[in-house]
Amino acid sequence: MIKSEDLKSLQQGHRTRLRRKFLDGQLAEYEMLELLLTYAIPRRDVRALSRQLFNKYGSIHHLLSMPIEDLMRNDGIKESTATFLKLIYEVTTLEYKIALDGKPIFHNYEKLVNYCKMLLREKQREEFHVFYLDVDYKLILDELHSSGTVDWAAVYVREIAKKALDLNARNIVLVHNHPSKIGTFSTQDIEITQELESALKGLEINLYDHLLVAGDTVYSARNMFFLK
Repeated sequence: MIKSEDLKSLQQGHRTRLRRKFLDGQLAEYEMLELLLTYAIPRRDVRALSRQLFNKYGSIHHLLSMPIEDLMRNDGIKESTATFLKLIYEVTTLEYKIALDGKPIFHNYEKLVNYCKMLLREKQREEFHVFYLDVDYKLILDELHSSGTVDWAAVYVREIAKKALDLNARNIVLVHNHPSKIGTFSTQDIEITQELESALKGLEINLYDHLLVAGDTVYSARNMFFLK
């Protein structure tokens, strides 16, 4: 029978090897999850838990994007661990958002696309976000407008228009996701895009683009000529 001190020594040795593999750039994705969990749960062997979570969610990013309540439904994940994992996700997302601040939103289109993917790629429900921009196309606010079902979320044109006026926004980018990863704008998507464009135009506010996140691809209504 392994003594508790021997077990602790084995665990420490294993964690040291994980850290060294990470520093050498040789860590597999499931091992990255295990290494993360060692910091959140320092007194337990988390190998079985990390494999269980990786098999369930398929990727670290998918796991990190889940709501805290969903994470806590997994055996072995308590509030402190779920909070730690969500903090990692929020810090990563914030990095992309900071890259957009203070510059025209199209200044670095790749960063805009990466931010949208980080924000919505792994969401299991359809969400609509509104990026409110100033006259120079700089980001004023990224707001979650609505969260719906696996294939539908509401868009309230009047609410967006009112918020834009309140913020003195002069340009808007609408962003939503397709959890099914279907990479086309639906007829309803196109209709709401054109309805919003028309309503905002009367207020001298420009709907600059509507972006659709479907898996690893971000589609642009502007590039697909759905906007006038």
